Amino acid sequence: MSFHLKSYLTEKQTLVDRELNAIIAQETHAPSILLDAMRYSLLAPGKRLRPALVFMALQAAGGSDAQALPAACAVEMIHTYSLIHDDLPAMDDDDLRRGMPTCHKKFGEALAILAGDALQTLAFQLLAERLPAESAAKCCLELARGSGAAGMVGGQVEDLAWERAHVGARAAKDPLFPRTKQPQSLDALEHIHQHKTGALFRACLKLGVWSAQGERPGGPDADLLQTLDLYARNFGLVFQITDDLIDVEGDTANTGKRVGKDAALGKLTYPGLLGVPESRQRAESLSRQAINAVRPIGAAAEPLVQLMEYVLQRDR
Repeated sequence: MSFHLKSYLTEKQTLVDRELNAIIAQETHAPSILLDAMRYSLLAPGKRLRPALVFMALQAAGGSDAQALPAACAVEMIHTYSLIHDDLPAMDDDDLRRGMPTCHKKFGEALAILAGDALQTLAFQLLAERLPAESAAKCCLELARGSGAAGMVGGQVEDLAWERAHVGARAAKDPLFPRTKQPQSLDALEHIHQHKTGALFRACLKLGVWSAQGERPGGPDADLLQTLDLYARNFGLVFQITDDLIDVEGDTANTGKRVGKDAALGKLTYPGLLGVPESRQRAESLSRQAINAVRPIGAAAEPLVQLMEYVLQRDR
């Protein structure tokens, strides 16, 4: 039977959305306005690529969907928290996300910050409560590494530092980011995005494998973890390149978010550094490396192959 990516993503999105809704509904002791803000952003229309990666890694590791559902929901909570905070005036200052007003536009800055905080901590609570002990510990560790100071948050700091170094008005408002010279090179760009964007993608693949194989003697297959990590590294960069291209070439009606903002903020981007044609070539090269990495897995890797091809061609 041939594999259909669109049907697969729709199925996993429905599964994850249903579970996320149930999880928020169970938080009966939290203030209702906080839950409203959490639910508003968490259940906004989205592709759920990060949960899909958890399920795909789990499939490559021979697991079943039920094993991965807590991890899939946890990574979506972390992703949503990062979007809420990224949209704040002190960060990227966006007023539209997934075709809807951003959380701080809907609920105010203070509640948006707290909703992001609550989603972040709920992600780790979910893993601790719903996974077996060894798998829970390792998944918490990998998610913390991927989303923390040496991962997503650290990458965001480096991205902001580069932006403030090149845009005087923004730098002047934020003395914590002095206008020190930042390198303008492909290595610098990819260092930022291996952390800001890529680290969480890498965590998704690891969580999928640990969910499937975490309780077996000796732990997960080390070779499989290494193979999927190579895929994830390339996947994260391709995702960022296409994101940068969408910001240059896309339109708000299609993307559901404001476009053209990266250049206005002076961000270091692939099109800005390499130009559009070379950026596309870079994405195609990295995509081939990702696909070649997982081909030896066989049929179980077909979802990963098709997802990489989809991300390379995406326009939103």
